[in-house]
Amino acid sequence: MEPYLLTATECVEKFKDGSLTVEAYARSLLSRIEQRDLVVKAWAYLDPAYVIEQAKALDQIPPEQRGPLHGVSIAVKDVMYTKRMPTQHNSPIYKGDSPEVDAGSIIVLKNAGALLIGKSATTEFASAKNGPPTCNPHDPTRTPGGSSSGSGAAVGDFQAAIGLGTQTGGSTIRPGSFNGVYSMKPTWNSVTREGHKIYSLTLDTTGFFARSVDDLDLLADVFALADDETNTRRAFDVKGAKFALLRTMAWPEAGPGTIAAMDTAAGILRQHGAEVESIELPPEFDNMPEWHRIIMDTEARPVFLPEYRIAKEKLQPFIAGHVENSTNISRAAQLAAFDGIAALRPVIDKIAGSYSAIITPSVIDEAPTGQEHTGSPAFNIIWTALHTPVVNIPGFKGEHGMPIGLSLVAPRFHDRHLLSVCKAVGTIFEAEGGWKRQCHI
Repeated sequence: MEPYLLTATECVEKFKDGSLTVEAYARSLLSRIEQRDLVVKAWAYLDPAYVIEQAKALDQIPPEQRGPLHGVSIAVKDVMYTKRMPTQHNSPIYKGDSPEVDAGSIIVLKNAGALLIGKSATTEFASAKNGPPTCNPHDPTRTPGGSSSGSGAAVGDFQAAIGLGTQTGGSTIRPGSFNGVYSMKPTWNSVTREGHKIYSLTLDTTGFFARSVDDLDLLADVFALADDETNTRRAFDVKGAKFALLRTMAWPEAGPGTIAAMDTAAGILRQHGAEVESIELPPEFDNMPEWHRIIMDTEARPVFLPEYRIAKEKLQPFIAGHVENSTNISRAAQLAAFDGIAALRPVIDKIAGSYSAIITPSVIDEAPTGQEHTGSPAFNIIWTALHTPVVNIPGFKGEHGMPIGLSLVAPRFHDRHLLSVCKAVGTIFEAEGGWKRQCHI
């Protein structure tokens, strides 16, 4: 097996037993990137010499001093500050900008021994519009999703084992589905956001991309995610478990691929001895999409005021409109959105806590064609605003053979419980859902 095909946990084992060096692994990844990136365009910045420099230094660390992510390759979304690499936000305002500081998440990863491959492509300031040129590795005519486009595509195309993303609407879960990988949005504010360009203080969450739940578990260890319960790390058995099947208020937008995936998932779980109950949310949750829009628009207003003041002409109109309050959102409406969502968070915790997990759509359907529109976050924004942990699980496919994932949701700060459930469910969905991961040449 070529080293670039390895998952993060497989890499760690090979580095431990001495059957693979970090330098050999890095050279395999760089060869893969050279072969594929003209098609996928996952990277905003990549310096092969710096990658090899890091790899050689990691190989010199004595085994007893190596971190839990020793040598594991990471794609870093280009809204996170990184020493030795520019942070440009896909904005002409910051083209070539290289602040010599690491974001909090990068400090944690470096301390754990990670190998930083490069900065992955994003939409401008991780916004909902103006996608980068990144293409879906399974069909270059389609989007990889946004705004964590490059990270999702890099992991999906075996150009990195792990990807870092962020989510304000659906920018971790949606690219996970479109690229056929696992992606996780942890409980809000449970992973450091220091040194990131924030879009919305209330909504932004650091996210992860990987090709296995074991890799997500490894990241959860590194970032010290912990539940109150002490038994969440033990193996989860689908047989006898109880799942909620929740279509949400966005269901009228669902396409045939997502509709089929939900039906198939319910059938598969029942065949494995699980109880699957279709549920609906109380009617007050119907306000969630509008409340999310209000919070995102109003919190972006002060965030982008500096760029607006110094370079308004270089901002896309969508972002300038936040600062100008072009949608005329009142402070009263902003308060109503804050209070309305806050009141529903304990409600959803109670509902989700009655089940092993909630199963819900990740996307409207398979990735749409074109790169300018990165797809709709309609099925993601509710969970972003409610601050719950969410994991996209791959395994299903749409009418054109493109991957479609489903989301599993748990109450806030039940991240490790959710991962234990996802490990068991993911194994089943990947084996029986109908979509198989491929390494495209």
